[in-house]
Amino acid sequence: MNIKKIRLLATSIALLCPAFAHACASCGYTLSSDWDGLSTAGQAGFKLDVRYDYLNQNQLRSGTSTIGPTAASQMQTSTGPQEVEKFTKNNYVTVGLDYSSGGNWGINLVVPYIKRDHSTLGTASDGSTAGADGGQYNSSTSNIGDIKVIGRYAGFDEEHKFGVLFGTKLPTGSHTLTGTSTDTTNPGSALIDRGLQPGTGSTDLILGVFYADMLNDNWSYFAQTIVQTALNSSDQYKPGTGINLNSGLRYNGFENIKPMLQLNAKYVKHDTGANADTNSTGGTLAYVSPGIITAVTDKVSLYAFVQVPLYQNVRGVQLAPRYTASAGMKVSF
Repeated sequence: MNIKKIRLLATSIALLCPAFAHACASCGYTLSSDWDGLSTAGQAGFKLDVRYDYLNQNQLRSGTSTIGPTAASQMQTSTGPQEVEKFTKNNYVTVGLDYSSGGNWGINLVVPYIKRDHSTLGTASDGSTAGADGGQYNSSTSNIGDIKVIGRYAGFDEEHKFGVLFGTKLPTGSHTLTGTSTDTTNPGSALIDRGLQPGTGSTDLILGVFYADMLNDNWSYFAQTIVQTALNSSDQYKPGTGINLNSGLRYNGFENIKPMLQLNAKYVKHDTGANADTNSTGGTLAYVSPGIITAVTDKVSLYAFVQVPLYQNVRGVQLAPRYTASAGMKVSF
C-alpha cells in the first residue's frame, strides 16, 4: 500500500471539524468538507478553505415525525404552551485557515459568518395566527459567529492513519441580538432566542479522533468522531453537548474528479439554563451526503455536497431542513 497516500489522507481528514449548531439539533450542518490526495495535501504550509452552507428549516418535526403547526400549537410543555416557529433560513460562510508542519502537527482556525432569517408565531397561536402576548417576532441577522481553534496530532504510527483533535470554541459571536416583535399588544424589539444567536456566549472544549486509510489504489475512506461541550454558562444559558460521527468513502479512479459519499450522524443534548429552551432543543440525527470534489489546478480544488436526512429524532417541536447544500473552495499555498 502507498504510504504517501495514506499519510496525505490522514492529514487532510484531521482538518475536518464540522460546525456544531448546538441549540438546534435539527438544523443539520454535520458535513465534513474533506478532500485529499491533491499534490499539495500533507505538505508543510497553509491551506485556505472557504465554504458556503444553505439550510432552510421549514419543516416542523416532533420526535421522529413531522407535525403540523395546528397540532403543535395544542401541545403543552413543562413551561407552558408550545412555541410554533414558521421558518429559519440559514446562510453560513465559513473560512478556515490551516497550517501543517508537514509531519505530525497542525492547527486550524475556523471563522464562521452567519446570515439568519427567522420567524415565529410564539406560544399563543392557533398554528396559523399569532395571539397576544405570545412572544412572536421576526428577525434578520448577519454576524460573525463563534471562532474555533483546533490542533491535531497524527504521529502515533508511521503511516499517519490515526490522529487526535483538540481545541476550543471561543465566545466571539454575539448572543444579545434583537428582532422585531410582531405582537400588536407589545410592539418594539424582541430578544432573539439564545439558540438562534450567532454565538452561545460559552467557551467550549473540542476533542476528536480520526482514522483514514486506502482500501486500494482507487478507493479511500475515513472515520471521525468529534465531541464539543461547553465549559461554562453565559447569562443563564448553556448549550448542550454535541457528538458528531462522520465517515466517508471516495473513488479516486478519475484524474480530476473524485465522487464521495458520506454518512453523518449527530447527537446533541438539550440546552440548559433559565434563558434556554429546555423543551425543544437536542436530538439525534443521521444524514447521507453525496458529493463531488474536483481539482482546478494542483493547488486549487472545488467541492459540492448535498446532505439529505435519513433519520431525525428531535426533542419537543423543532424546525428541520429537508436538505442542506454545501459548496466550497480550497487553496494550498
